[in-house]
Amino acid sequence: MKQYKVIGLMSGTSLDGLDLAYCHIWKTDKQWAFDIVETKSISYDEDMRNRLKNSIFLSADDLLKFNNNYGTWLGEETKKFIQEKQLSVDFIASHGHTTHHQPENGLTYQIGSGQHLANSCGYKVVCDFRSNDVALGGQGAPLVPIGDQLFFNTYDFCLNLGGISNISFVHEGNRIAYDVGLANMILNYITQKIGMAYDKGGEQARQGQLIPKMLKALNDLAYYQLPFPKSTGYEWFVDKVIPIVDATEASNSDLLHTSIHHICEQVVTQIKLHAKAKENVLFVTGGGALNTFMMEVLQEKLGNAASMVLTPPTLIEFKEALVFALMGVLRLEEKNNVLSSVTGASRDSSSGVVFLPF
Repeated sequence: MKQYKVIGLMSGTSLDGLDLAYCHIWKTDKQWAFDIVETKSISYDEDMRNRLKNSIFLSADDLLKFNNNYGTWLGEETKKFIQEKQLSVDFIASHGHTTHHQPENGLTYQIGSGQHLANSCGYKVVCDFRSNDVALGGQGAPLVPIGDQLFFNTYDFCLNLGGISNISFVHEGNRIAYDVGLANMILNYITQKIGMAYDKGGEQARQGQLIPKMLKALNDLAYYQLPFPKSTGYEWFVDKVIPIVDATEASNSDLLHTSIHHICEQVVTQIKLHAKAKENVLFVTGGGALNTFMMEVLQEKLGNAASMVLTPPTLIEFKEALVFALMGVLRLEEKNNVLSSVTGASRDSSSGVVFLPF
């Protein structure tokens, strides 16, 4: 099978920036393999971060305009990346940025117009990976578990700590996954109140004290009692989580400290619920894996339930971009890239829309 040369683009709910991963992807002896060759992270400036954060409140006309403008910006940044690194590229696979996620209402929307992206970078683009699954009755999320199944299937649990935490594992012979709940979204919301983009290494959180009332309020959120398949997004965060944070009078360090304990408690609850009798191995990626304090709290709460594996920073940071590159490859090969066992859709699907540059 040929080797694909793909750039995966990912912008997550943590609003920290755009990840670009230039990947070589191939298959030998029925096993998919990859090499992350070049990477780049582009931090959002305050204006872009605010525009993305507030896009949920835009009128339909303004949202569609932003969709087109953001697509053009993605293409321009991708073209710069290609030129800077002198890359040979087959196509681009773009997640876009989720503005609306309401699978219970049959909708999910990721901005970053594929046509504008293709036109501005000059390459074929595969994007819009979620809407087909929602049309088939699924959650449209999480999507990364296809990468867990094809790239990282030697681990018992795959945990991604982005803006939201999600977990993936084999259950009764099928790969399942779901959004556990909060991760960096709540931490970044707290730090941005004092003009910090994020709490590097969890240094501020480490200095804080636990706030029992806030911890209980977060742990009591109804979402955590829902059965899988399930997913959540920014709407839930705005509606249910922000009021708890804003109503808690405490130092930022205490808010961060308590939030990390909440995040880790919810993750550990799910792992202990589904852990096998043998020793379990937990593979951790996402920006949260770089939060030293959160990793210490997570391992402490795990106890003997599982041992953690942290990979090199490149894979920690760019796993999602890598998996969207893989999803693009599978889409072009007309192979399934979204698993109904994960999303609850009526069937597996080969999802994604292809755009050619004009």
